[in-house]
Amino acid sequence: MSKLRVGFVGAGGMANAHLKAMIGFEDVEIAAFCDPDPAKLELRVAELKAAQPDAAPATFADADTMLAETGVDAAWLLLPPFAHGAAERACLKHSTPFFVEKPVGLDWALTQELVAEVEAQGLMTCAGYMNRYRQSLRSAKALLDQDPAALVHGGWIGGSPSPKPGDTNIGSWWVIKERSGGQIVEQCTHTFDVLRYLCGEAVEVYARAANGFNKDLYSYTIDDASSVVLQMANGGVANLMSSCSANAGGGGVWLNVYAHDTTCLFTGWDHAVKILRKGAEAQEIKGDGDIFAIEDRVFVDAVRAKDGSAIASTYPDASKTLRLTLAANESIASGKPVAI
Repeated sequence: MSKLRVGFVGAGGMANAHLKAMIGFEDVEIAAFCDPDPAKLELRVAELKAAQPDAAPATFADADTMLAETGVDAAWLLLPPFAHGAAERACLKHSTPFFVEKPVGLDWALTQELVAEVEAQGLMTCAGYMNRYRQSLRSAKALLDQDPAALVHGGWIGGSPSPKPGDTNIGSWWVIKERSGGQIVEQCTHTFDVLRYLCGEAVEVYARAANGFNKDLYSYTIDDASSVVLQMANGGVANLMSSCSANAGGGGVWLNVYAHDTTCLFTGWDHAVKILRKGAEAQEIKGDGDIFAIEDRVFVDAVRAKDGSAIASTYPDASKTLRLTLAANESIASGKPVAI
């Protein structure tokens, strides 16, 4: 069986995560890396060769050249929020199926243009909302499809970013709102996507933010905390909170979903769940530990088979999650609700 040849666009931390996940795929050849930073390229190549000494990936500074010269079968776009656009257009130009990490951008007008082009071309895509592949979410969704949620309450609460550039593994761009979108767009996007997956679409977003609690942080312009209220199309309501200024502990990631006869209590980054049902024993499902390998395997198999039916989040679908988080930022800025 011939190997699927793939290229990575972006050689930062997420490239490391997906590289670790895919190194063990015997039917995949990681044929190329692309990044404007030579040091990052060197590091990723060294990691690959440490596991596969015979590997000889090509390296490039831009996606269009990589796709033109290597003809890879699929591309993984592992980019920070502000860097989207050129790589997606290169994939469209070369008709290369692509996996794109979340969030899929910051510019809503550009994202809409790219969605239209992806749909017009029928290009296979996959977005990095890996939680949709977790058994905990899939089990909960099966119940909530029949017993819709009336109330959802969740949060993503963590501590303050490093006060110095480069001291955090997510890079100094994360604390600059115009480059990351802030915590809602870049980090809590996972919670917004889980909400959409379990409960359907929202029709209105209203958000408020807290500022002035983090002090003397390098280039810091993101919000310290936020609370976002969403009116769901099914009539339910949700409140999603975030903070990057809670340093004494007691935070973390959680999502509580309350329906008429079903309660789903998700905890932790891995979204382990306790499901309570009226008249039934409680059910507990642990999170999947190898979730990046699971989602990467889905896309590899889809490209090989030319069948995207198992893909849980495509680029067009992921754009709807981006719209919610950008609407939250818009509401914070205006002080008014935003209709979706």
